[in-house]
Amino acid sequence: MDAQLPVIEFAFPGPLRDRLISAIRSGHKTATSSLLHEYEAGNEPLPAVGDRGGVINSNGEQVAIIETTAVRIVPLQNVPLEHALAEGEGYETVAEWRAGHTEFWSSEAMQAELGDGFKITDASLIVLEQFRLAG
Repeated sequence: MDAQLPVIEFAFPGPLRDRLISAIRSGHKTATSSLLHEYEAGNEPLPAVGDRGGVINSNGEQVAIIETTAVRIVPLQNVPLEHALAEGEGYETVAEWRAGHTEFWSSEAMQAELGDGFKITDASLIVLEQFRLAG
């Protein structure tokens, strides 16, 4: 692994992160979604094609390297089924994907990250990122 790569965290430490990492390492998860507001609230740059990062597990150990292959921003109501399936989390419909992500983005922990009483709507902008396992 490469300790000089930017750190990439999926979800919060715990069972969900562990499941997501397992799906990445098995090749089932090749996409992820974030609220544009997450990047704005954290004053972080958006992912870009060619970006590489070290995925860390719940113990803070780098367990994989991924490379971004595509990025697009769409309103929540326009997230396509192909993206929901590529997330490798077992969603079979966009409605299932939306319910799972809305629950996560509305969680107490995520609301603390987002600040300012952020509420998800059909128009909320979602960063759709595709990636490949690079190590």
